[in-house]
Amino acid sequence: MTYKTLSRRGFLGAAGTLVLAGLVGCTSSGGTSSASASASASTASSAGALESLTIYVGAEPESGFDPMTGYGSSGAYTFFHSRLLRFDKDMKLQADVAKDHKISEDGLTYTYMLRDDIMFSDGTPLKASDVVFSYLTARDGASSSLNLTKLADAKAIDDYTVEFTLSEPYSSFEAITGKLCIVPEAGYDAENYRTNPIGSGPFRMVQWDKGQQVIIKPNEKYYGTISPFKQITVLFLDGEAVLANAQSGLLDVAMVSPEYAKETVKGMHLETCATIDTRGFNLPTQPESEVDGKIVGNNVTCDPAIRKALSIGIDRQAIVDNALNGIGTPTPALITQVPWANPDCTFKDGRVDEAIKILEDAGWVAGADGVREKDGIRAEFSITGRTDDLQRYNVAVGFAQEAEKLGIKINATAEEWNKCKEISENTPTCWGTGNYDPAGDLTGYYGTGSSTNHSQYSNPVVDEHIAKAQSAISMDAAIEEWKKVQWDGQAGPESENGDLPNIWLANIDHTYFVRDGLNLGEQLIHPHGHGWPVVCNIEEWKMEG
Repeated sequence: MTYKTLSRRGFLGAAGTLVLAGLVGCTSSGGTSSASASASASTASSAGALESLTIYVGAEPESGFDPMTGYGSSGAYTFFHSRLLRFDKDMKLQADVAKDHKISEDGLTYTYMLRDDIMFSDGTPLKASDVVFSYLTARDGASSSLNLTKLADAKAIDDYTVEFTLSEPYSSFEAITGKLCIVPEAGYDAENYRTNPIGSGPFRMVQWDKGQQVIIKPNEKYYGTISPFKQITVLFLDGEAVLANAQSGLLDVAMVSPEYAKETVKGMHLETCATIDTRGFNLPTQPESEVDGKIVGNNVTCDPAIRKALSIGIDRQAIVDNALNGIGTPTPALITQVPWANPDCTFKDGRVDEAIKILEDAGWVAGADGVREKDGIRAEFSITGRTDDLQRYNVAVGFAQEAEKLGIKINATAEEWNKCKEISENTPTCWGTGNYDPAGDLTGYYGTGSSTNHSQYSNPVVDEHIAKAQSAISMDAAIEEWKKVQWDGQAGPESENGDLPNIWLANIDHTYFVRDGLNLGEQLIHPHGHGWPVVCNIEEWKMEG
């Protein structure tokens, strides 16, 4: 089955009002265009090697560049800061500011031994007191995006040794030390730091013209690889203008959405980066009811037969090919490609006949218009995509089109994101996720009462596995328990025999047009958030040939 993909212009005109019946590591590929490109905004030496870059990698950080308010908290990227540990391409934690660390047998004390040769960009040394200040500030701040509630105390044993004490074992704390950036105690001012960050990372800020650009230069005091580029300008563009700027030769790296990925740009090639950035829909597991004046639950998706039929009956590859322009990998599992992903959660889909039998055995009988009914309830419900995200909108419509083959009518609409979240416990919405910390996904979507559990899913066996995983003394020690959270062989939210409170459809690839000859190095597997993760190793980018 093929879909007619909605263009961005058509999407912008229809979003929020149109109900659709249907949609009628980095790898690179070369591209050319008949359009003549003007001179690049990048400067070049007499030898022809680029000395500066101009890039577009996504929206301007709304709250600025302060790690204490969430900047860089994915663990994938930051221009200006360093972390105690860093994630490698296999999602393993490696030394960074901390040259080594140890965890007590009871899982309550984490001790990090720091390098003694690291300086902030203003020339002051990074010491244990700066780490303590950063962690306690993030813990006590209302806007930190990392969960430090179990951090009881932090103290500097000496200038280069930090000791953290937890109130209870919490395996995710180790992941947090691979995410939270370090700020200087003496140079930190909550009012001004977000616009003038001082850090120990590979770059320093030169200028921020809000709403337009950030100009950065290499931090000459950086302890790691020094970028060969004298300056990098990060532009903040309207999404509609990105392709035109790339085709005009004004960009050296341009993040583009999948609907543009088959365009060609003279002097540039497309790179697609592997991700754990998953798309799917919550499927409320409870019957419809009113709670505090709000409608929650869904009388169709609360039936396990509906959820299973959808999960095994739809063709995810067709959704990727047609709704995502072929840019992505179909998956029925929330997480893939990471050490804690449970391989038993993957299964073959597109089993239409088997899905129909499940529905009929459960009493869902086709009506005169082909839509199934049971006990006076039509197998019909609505779902939402975001008005500011064509990709999710097309995925929603692709999912609806696939469901038609099973006699399930899904009405796909677009709503403002806040509205999508507000009504999601009754009207499923398209979620995007992908976290370097397993708790961020598995606890959030499957833990009883958790933050993103909009399916109202509750399974005491799953909650017990979550508790055991969280109370392990390290990320490595928790891996097998995290796998059991997904499916332990008898119970769980995933696998074709699981409870299936969410239907996961695809890992999207992150796509970028890149100047020919510019090598972006070895990328991490990108987390959720198309765009910024590509700068995870920006200090290693270089021109070749």
